Amino acid sequence: MTQTIEEKNKAFVLEAFETLFNKRDYAAAERFWSPNYIQHSAHIPPGREGLFALVKGTPDSLHYENGLTVANGDYVLLHGRFSGMGLPANWIVVDIVRLENGRLAEHWDVIEDEATKEASVSGLPMFGTTFPSG
Repeated sequence: MTQTIEEKNKAFVLEAFETLFNKRDYAAAERFWSPNYIQHSAHIPPGREGLFALVKGTPDSLHYENGLTVANGDYVLLHGRFSGMGLPANWIVVDIVRLENGRLAEHWDVIEDEATKEASVSGLPMFGTTFPSG
């Protein structure tokens, strides 16, 4: 059975995040991120070098955990948690990346401090529940 472009793109972006954020293999990460990478985040300096420098400056305990991945053509949306950053709260992040020529070419994000189930007005956690299928 052949994978769709969306399935391939989701797997590629998840592998890229694993390589950079969890394995911290910067040489290998270069094959995922375009040298002309465009960064739209208020928290990350411009370009691939800015992103890599930011990760290098975080504690070794930094960890990315993915909860949901959605793709539409060359756009991939990730809903995940960044923990071990040395901050008072983990970050729940929606990352949107655009792929071009087989690499991550552009990035946007929405970041929020994680509220525990107990701290959430809804009584539901921000991460870790099963997303409905379909």
